[in-house]
Amino acid sequence: QVQLVESGGGLVQPGGSLRLSCATSRSIFSINTMGWYRQAPGKQRELVAGFNSGGRTNYADSVKGRFTISRDNAKNAVYLQMNSLKPEDTAVYHCNAVIIVGSDEYHYWGQGTPVTVSS
Repeated sequence: QVQLVESGGGLVQPGGSLRLSCATSRSIFSINTMGWYRQAPGKQRELVAGFNSGGRTNYADSVKGRFTISRDNAKNAVYLQMNSLKPEDTAVYHCNAVIIVGSDEYHYWGQGTPVTVSS
């Protein structure tokens, strides 16, 4: 199992920046993939940014060039730097971790941190 705790959300004006953090309860090296998802009111949860099992990053088209995912292996943490925020980025942001054991995938989620972009 792995516990995920997000932090860093809040209220920000359009064009502003926020940095989200996700602390994990186990070594990142023992986790196959990690990423950030978001869910806006009335919408489905969507992938924002993630690391695949090879360590490569991928981003939703809507955030490319504005958001950057990074990780600190020593701190067992993953971050999401969000710049040039837009009102449509308003959502609850969740950290996700996937652990693969044999043919089984185990998905873990944090409780989420809300981001509101508004003037």
